[in-house]
Amino acid sequence: MELADLPVPQPKANEAVVKLVTSGVNFIDVYVREGRYKAPLPLIPGQEGAGAVTAIGAEVKSIKPGDRVAWTSVLGSYAEYAAVPADRLVPIPQGVSEQQAAAAMLQGMTAHYLSHDTYPLKRGETVLVHAAAGGVGLLITQMAHNIGARVIATVSTEEKAKLAGEAGADDVILYTQTDFEAETKRLTGGKGLSVVYDSVGKTTFEKGLNLLHPRGVMVLFGGSSGAVPPLDPMVLAQKGSLYLTRPTLVAYIATREELLARAGAVFGMISAGKLKLRIQHTYPLAEARRAHQELEARKTTGKLLLIP
Repeated sequence: MELADLPVPQPKANEAVVKLVTSGVNFIDVYVREGRYKAPLPLIPGQEGAGAVTAIGAEVKSIKPGDRVAWTSVLGSYAEYAAVPADRLVPIPQGVSEQQAAAAMLQGMTAHYLSHDTYPLKRGETVLVHAAAGGVGLLITQMAHNIGARVIATVSTEEKAKLAGEAGADDVILYTQTDFEAETKRLTGGKGLSVVYDSVGKTTFEKGLNLLHPRGVMVLFGGSSGAVPPLDPMVLAQKGSLYLTRPTLVAYIATREELLARAGAVFGMISAGKLKLRIQHTYPLAEARRAHQELEARKTTGKLLLIP
């Protein structure tokens, strides 16, 4: 990644130009940079931002200059200005800051769809959350705790274990010291889990399948340790008629109505104090490369933001 000077974008008929206050950094940005997710080059990275509208296209009716807005899943947020389709912009309500909005759009809505739709958690169920001290992990843990599920969390360090516990994890496994499969079986008395939320992938996936009870659900939503090898679907039958899904946020905010409803639910949790965001790392825009390096090295917890 290189820093470059570009002209301020002009809005197309259906777009608004936003002056960014902050941009979110997410693992999907790493996947795009690596080419794992294909996108035309050259490109401006970043899929999450918040700021104020400075100009609108001729067809835009839903927002006006001066409105505080946030968005996700549109490339181009590692910048001072971005042109964004107006139907992808969400108004930021009173009581929520731009930094909170940028920290919640991708990771907050991801945690929401995972825990409320991909597998709708219920009180009393037992779930496993990998990378529970990461950006999405901390939010899934809080949401699952608020629903009343028992959360078993995996983390790599004592510091991260403390964060996961503070977020509501009932049991925390340091996978660097203990085999998480054996320990989870011990904690559950061998009964198995309703669902595994796995953003790690290659190094955790197979053991995660072994922990599900019959008809349990493996939710693979990332691959920070690398891609999962090809899987013969017969394995799912042999392990108890398991379900496997590989969801993405885009499919869960496909319509404007669903986008507004999901963002509204997350912002409501923040305003009510039910969802605490850990904005632990902020970097100047010029240090986006360092942000990626520290994210990939697992030196970070919570949310990473860039400040133009």
